[in-house]
Amino acid sequence: MLTRSASTRPHPPTRPFVVADGSLEVLKWLGLGVMTLDHVNKFLLDQRFTFLFDLGRLVMPLFGFVLMYNLARPGAGLAGVRRRTMRRLLACGALAMPAGVALVGWWPLNILWTLLVATGLVQLLERGGRARTVAAGAVFILAGALVEFWWFGLLSCLGAWAFCRRPTLTRLALWAAAIASLGVVNGNLASLACLPLIWVASQVALPARRHRWVFYAFYPAHLSVIWWAGQMG
Repeated sequence: MLTRSASTRPHPPTRPFVVADGSLEVLKWLGLGVMTLDHVNKFLLDQRFTFLFDLGRLVMPLFGFVLMYNLARPGAGLAGVRRRTMRRLLACGALAMPAGVALVGWWPLNILWTLLVATGLVQLLERGGRARTVAAGAVFILAGALVEFWWFGLLSCLGAWAFCRRPTLTRLALWAAAIASLGVVNGNLASLACLPLIWVASQVALPARRHRWVFYAFYPAHLSVIWWAGQMG
């Protein structure tokens, strides 16, 4: 009797990593609130409160996770989610440029551009093929030098995307390592605190309604208000 060898046995199905839509929205609002406090501390209070700086290190991986979770949903590519997301990030990233340049200069490009590049990388990798994979590598290297949090921010997004598509321990470890790499920019490992927050969000279903455009509009608006407040002060 022929038996199937251990190497050819099918892998057991991976249990999906699920975060309720309301809980995902709460994570997004948490990121917006922490980001605002961090920017007020940086641009208006001369970074007087170090705990707000540390708290602000949660923002990049939280925003990256929320975005990548949505992009990893089944059928997101066919539904045109990635293209619509890229258009919104491009528009609002451009709108944030005047205040951003006034506050920090032309480089690096703000976090919306980081998320835009990460979405573009997902688009290329999802469509597959050697040419697109090479293009993704070139975009990663070149655009990573221009955007906020550099290549480390892009890696944290891609790590979240890979984990959300197939949540294994190996992918979780790689995602955690990508988040830890943000320490090169941040000077600490505070970003890793996002992981227990995300896990808690996956365990509860919070009743929060989705406001699709709030995140995109809030970013340029809050930078403009902070710049104006600095001018008035």
